[in-house]
Amino acid sequence: MLTGLTQRIKAAAADEDEERGSAVVEFVFLGVLLLVPLIYLIVAAGQVQGAAYAVVGAADHAAKVYAAAGPDGSPEAQARAAAELALSDFGFDDPGLELAVSCSAACHAPGSTVTVTVAFDVPLPAAAAIPGLDLAPVRVDASSMQAVERFG
Repeated sequence: MLTGLTQRIKAAAADEDEERGSAVVEFVFLGVLLLVPLIYLIVAAGQVQGAAYAVVGAADHAAKVYAAAGPDGSPEAQARAAAELALSDFGFDDPGLELAVSCSAACHAPGSTVTVTVAFDVPLPAAAAIPGLDLAPVRVDASSMQAVERFG
């Protein structure tokens, strides 16, 4: 009876020796498998949040530039340049930038208001590294209103 118990103990010890270290491999494999998508999701959410801040700044700057520009110049081009600069300050290119301007009365009449709406399609992180893949699943937009000065 003692020999049967001894044999079972030796067999259990041999099984433990065969599986020694497999928990570390499983932990590393599952850790990488679960952490990579989580990190990508966090980076994507950060990029969307950054784009939201950039669009608010772009709309604000474009409205100020459009309201301050004279009617004889090209206020649309100046406003677009200001919006592109605000987006580039946050690290975004301007291909997905849409800019719309509306005015309460005549656009450059003293006391009128100018409303600029900026929309931007946020690309996925690292999507540009894959050729032929142009994914921008999130669209952020912002509006800003600015009054044209009465005494210019």
